[in-house]
Amino acid sequence: MELRHLRYFVAVAEERNFTRAAERLHIAQPPLSRQIQQLEEYLGVALIEKGSRPLKLTEAGQFFLAHAKPLLDQVRDLKAMTQRVGKLERTLSVGFVASTLYGLLPDIIRRYRERHPEVEVTLQEMTTVDQLKALKEGRIDVGFGRIKSEDPSIRRIRLRDERMVVALPSGHRLAQRQEGLRLVDLLHEPLLVYPKAPRPSFADQVLAAFSEANLMPDHVTEVRELQIAMGLVAAGQGISIVPESVQGMHHRNVAYRAIEDKHAFSPVLFSVRHMDRSPELENMLAAVYSIYDDMGLHYEKEGL
Repeated sequence: MELRHLRYFVAVAEERNFTRAAERLHIAQPPLSRQIQQLEEYLGVALIEKGSRPLKLTEAGQFFLAHAKPLLDQVRDLKAMTQRVGKLERTLSVGFVASTLYGLLPDIIRRYRERHPEVEVTLQEMTTVDQLKALKEGRIDVGFGRIKSEDPSIRRIRLRDERMVVALPSGHRLAQRQEGLRLVDLLHEPLLVYPKAPRPSFADQVLAAFSEANLMPDHVTEVRELQIAMGLVAAGQGISIVPESVQGMHHRNVAYRAIEDKHAFSPVLFSVRHMDRSPELENMLAAVYSIYDDMGLHYEKEGL
C-alpha cells in the first residue's frame, strides 16, 4: 500500500463519485478504479459497496477513511516542516483576521522581529476559515483568528477572550448613554454583521451571542468586511458589534459602548499545523505572551 492509494481512496470517498474524483486528482477514471481495486485486494476487504448509487462506503471503508485522512494530513505537515528545515533562509508566514490588526498583532510582530531579525516575516490578511485551509496547504505557518473549529490536523491555542463592544453612529441616542449596553438594548436597531463569506465567521459569533441570551435582532444585514461595516455605521446606516480592539480605528463619526452581557466575547486563537513544533512558532508564541504581560492582560498560557 502506497500513499497514492490513500489519496485516491480519500478523493473517491469525499466526492462519492469516481468521475469527479478522477477530475480532482487529474487522472483518468479507469486507472483510478484499478488503484482502488488494488487497495481492496491488498486489505482483503471491500471498501466501497458494489453498484451503490451514489457511491457508498462499507463499514470497513468508513473505518479506513477515518484513519487515512489524518495520515495524509501528517504527511503534508511533515513535508512542509522538512522543507522549512531544509531552507537556508528562515521564514515565517502569518495569516491574520482584519480585527487583530487593530489590536496587539502589530506589537507582537514588532517584538518578534526585534528578537529574531534573522527570520523573514510575511503577513497575509485572511478569514479564520481561509487560514485553516492555508495552514494545511503550507501557504502560511501560523494563523491569528477568532473562530473555533474541530480539525485534527490543526492545533488551536486559545490566547485570550476579547470583549465585544457596539459601534454606533456618533449621534445615536444609545451613544449618549455613558453606561454599558446590553444586547437586549440593540434588538430593534439595524445590525450590520461581517464578513458575509466564508462561513462560519465573526458574524456567526455575534448572532450566537444574541441566541445565547434568547434574543433575535429584528434587522440583520450581512456586509463583506469590517471596514464596510464601520463605514456604514459612520454613515448612520446601522450599528455593528465588533471586538474591543477595533476601537483603535478612531473613526470620527463612530462611538463605542461596552456590552455588559458576560458571554459577549470573541476568542483570539493561535493556529498551527498539529505536528509543527518549529523554533519560529515557539518564539512567536513567546512574543505574544511577552506583549500580553507588558499590557497586564489576562490570558491562557500554553506551549506548542
